[in-house]
Amino acid sequence: MSTPEDDDIEFDFFDEPETVEAAQRRRLPRLEMPGGRGGDRPPRPPRSAPTGLVPLARLVGLIAIAIVIVVVLVLWISSCEGKSKQAEYHSYAAKVKTIATADQRLGAKFAGALLTPAPKKADLTSLLQQYASQEQQAFTAAQQIRPPGPLRAAHQNMINAIELRAKGLAGLGDTLAQSGTSAKTQAKAVAALTGQGQLLTASDVVWAQLFRDAAKQQMANRGVKGVVIPSSVFITNGDIVSSRSFTLLMQRLAGASTSGTPSGKHGSALIGVRVTPQGADLSTSSATTIKVSSDLAFNVTFQNSGEFQEVSVRVRLTINTGGAGIVRQKTVSLIQAGQQQTVTFTSFQLPASAFAKPVKVKAAVLPVPGETNTSNNSATYTVFFTLS
Repeated sequence: MSTPEDDDIEFDFFDEPETVEAAQRRRLPRLEMPGGRGGDRPPRPPRSAPTGLVPLARLVGLIAIAIVIVVVLVLWISSCEGKSKQAEYHSYAAKVKTIATADQRLGAKFAGALLTPAPKKADLTSLLQQYASQEQQAFTAAQQIRPPGPLRAAHQNMINAIELRAKGLAGLGDTLAQSGTSAKTQAKAVAALTGQGQLLTASDVVWAQLFRDAAKQQMANRGVKGVVIPSSVFITNGDIVSSRSFTLLMQRLAGASTSGTPSGKHGSALIGVRVTPQGADLSTSSATTIKVSSDLAFNVTFQNSGEFQEVSVRVRLTINTGGAGIVRQKTVSLIQAGQQQTVTFTSFQLPASAFAKPVKVKAAVLPVPGETNTSNNSATYTVFFTLS
C-alpha cells in the first residue's frame, strides 16, 4: 500500500536548459585563419632552424679545430726534429774536426822530420815511431765517435784513412830501423819506404773522396745544411814520399858524418828579385824607383845549384831603412837539384826614413848543409821608394 509520501514523487521526462557556465566549458576556441576578420593578429614567432643542423654545424667546427691542432703539432714536432738533426750533424762534424786538425799538424811534423837537411837515422826512426803511436790514438778516438745513421758508411772510411796513416808511419819507422848502409840494402829500403809512403798518400784520397765527399752527399740528400765536414791532408807535397825523395834521404843518412855534414855538391844560386805590381826587376848596377802601394811585393827567385835535393832552404830579404831595418825570412821545404823556386814577401809598412833617399835592399839564400861556394847566394840593390 502506498503512503502519502510516495504519492508526492515527481518524474521529469524533459531536460532542463543547461546553464551558461556549462555551455562556456564546452565551447571550443575559434581559430583565426589568415586573412580572416577580426582585429590585428599577434606577431608570428620567428622560425627556428631545423633541429638536425645545429649539432652538425657544431661537429664540423670541432673537427676543423682538431685538424688545426693536429697540423700545428705536426709542424712543431717536425721543427724540433729538424733542429735536433742539425745539432746531431754539427756535433759529429766538430768531433771529426778535432781529429782532422791534429792529423794535419802531425803531417806537417812528419814532412819536417823527413826533410831534415842532415838527419840521423836513430833520431828519425824514433820520431816516426812516435808519430805512428799518435796516429794509433787518433784511430781509437775515431772509433769511439758515433756518427748519424746516414753517415755510418762514410765514417768507416774516415777510420780506414786514419788506419792507413798509422800503418804507413809504423812501416816507415820499421823499414828505416832495419835498413843497412850498403847500396843493395839501401835500394831495398827505398822500395819499401816508397811503398809505405804510398799508404800515406792513399789515406788522403780515402779521406777526401770516400769519407768527406760521401758524407756531404748524404747530408745533401737529407736536406742538412750549414754543416762542414772537415778535410784532412796528411801529405801536402807528394814528392816528399816519392822514390826519388827516399833515395836522397838514404843518401843523406849514409853520407852524413857524426857532425851531420853531408857529402857531395850542395848549394843555391840567387837568380834575381822582381818588384810587383810595378813589374820592375832590381839591378845591382843601377838604382830602381819603386812606387809604394798596399800590394807591394818582392819576389826572390833562386835555384838549387847542387846535385842533390835540398830541404828547409831559407830565403831572407832585408830593407835597410835605418836602425834595425826590415828583415823578412821564409823557408822552402823542398827543392830538387836544378829546380828554381820563387819566394814572395808582402805586407810592408815602410817608415818615413825609407823615403827621399836611396835605400839598400838585400836578397839572400842562406847556405845549405854541405855548401862550400856561397858567392852567388846573395845580392844587394839600390832603390828609391816613392808614393807617386
